[in-house]
Amino acid sequence: MSVPNVHRGEASIEVGGEQLMLRPSFGALVAAEEELGSLFELVEGAAEGSLKLGQIATLFDHLSRGRPEAITRERIGEAVVEMGLARVTPALKLVLTQILQGR
Repeated sequence: MSVPNVHRGEASIEVGGEQLMLRPSFGALVAAEEELGSLFELVEGAAEGSLKLGQIATLFDHLSRGRPEAITRERIGEAVVEMGLARVTPALKLVLTQILQGR
């Protein structure tokens, strides 16, 4: 696996013993927005503390295209719960900052 490029808003989390690369590409963000609604509202929800686990798993699912088939959205959600929000927050913050500020 390649190393996340934090300057491009990339992050990674561990899921099922594998590092899952989160890449906020245009296509991935459009797909996430189609399912989750406005990305700006998603960022606002995160800032207000109202972001839900399902939203995090859905966002991470869209940002991790090309991953092994065994790593499903459900498994991503389980990994988020296993890690706890404190350990997930740095990756989430990096991705959300990229969404808000761009490159």
